Amino acid sequence: MPFVLGLAVVDGSLGAPALGVALAARTVGFLAVLPAAGVLADRHAPRVVVLVASAVAAGGSFALAAALGRSVVATMVAALLVGVGQGACRPAFQALVPATVAEPDRQAANAAITVAVRASVLLGPAVAGLGAAVAGSAWLVAATGVLWVVAAVAPARTTGRSARGVEPRPADAGRRADRPGFRAEFVEGLREARRHPWFLGGLGALATVIMTGYSVTAVALPLVSADATGSGVLLAAGATSYTTGALLGGLLLARWRPPSTGWVALGGLGTYAVAPLALALDPRLPVVVAAYVAVGIGIELFNVPWFTALQREVPPDRLSRVSSLDFLVSYGLAPLGLALVAPAVDVLGMRAVLLGCAVACLVGPALAALVPGSRHFAATTRTERGAARG
Repeated sequence: MPFVLGLAVVDGSLGAPALGVALAARTVGFLAVLPAAGVLADRHAPRVVVLVASAVAAGGSFALAAALGRSVVATMVAALLVGVGQGACRPAFQALVPATVAEPDRQAANAAITVAVRASVLLGPAVAGLGAAVAGSAWLVAATGVLWVVAAVAPARTTGRSARGVEPRPADAGRRADRPGFRAEFVEGLREARRHPWFLGGLGALATVIMTGYSVTAVALPLVSADATGSGVLLAAGATSYTTGALLGGLLLARWRPPSTGWVALGGLGTYAVAPLALALDPRLPVVVAAYVAVGIGIELFNVPWFTALQREVPPDRLSRVSSLDFLVSYGLAPLGLALVAPAVDVLGMRAVLLGCAVACLVGPALAALVPGSRHFAATTRTERGAARG
């Protein structure tokens, strides 16, 4: 949707201020709903929450298509609804994997998800650009609503065919008369997260990398591209190389089961340091392309085992709440990093900021690797694992 709205600015159907308002509203909706989304997805069947959340996002998309170029307020409200739907969908969608896939196959399932996402990111702009030339940006926004309808319906058609050996969700999970209040259930999710030191350490490392390495990609890469080439060549090459690397990483993890999974994952997360190092020391096109391919592979070396470990270690009736905390921290801190990078460049200079971000991307995962349970993203002993599941 952000790319499609960018095309709407290009064709004049949306003003730049309205674009900023729409993207900000979408982000606010996404983050604001996450705590509630985790509780709701643990209370009810994940497919039901995905259906309702996707329906909300679809309605917001159709409303956004109708509001383009007509009302900034209507555009803001519609984008907010899209963000709410997407935010409510994420924790429930994560819970669908263990609800439908047996544990030995979950890493492959998570790898398939990331391959689908990265392929969409790689091909989506080209498809959207062609669609904008043929149909116009408003119709493209409406098309995203159609895709949300598909997202709403598809899980309901597939989750009835659960894999054998899956830990079932309690049948009366959403109807117990003695269920605690909403706030108490959210706090219970926080307590569950605290039972897994590897999760807290990994989440801290992820937040550090997002605030620094991700911000470099979003803010510093365009600036370096303009200075080094006088054009957006480095920016386009970096973005494409990153997505290509992530696609390769997902394909790799569809079959490879690395030893010491957690340490390999944290090492992959630490490869984000390569991007700011390349931009600081040698921002030539081949170097930047190689750096961002490595970063893309590394981020999926982290993502796929991370999600698989959450689905294995966290009890099914608390998984969505822990996942919502994961998304809330990682996505919530991203705007802070984006806001700080540009002022830091003005004060300290581009190279100093890039080198500082590289150090942060290395130190964060390295410290997380020292946390108990981080080697395998699991409880360190059988007793601790049994306590966590109980």
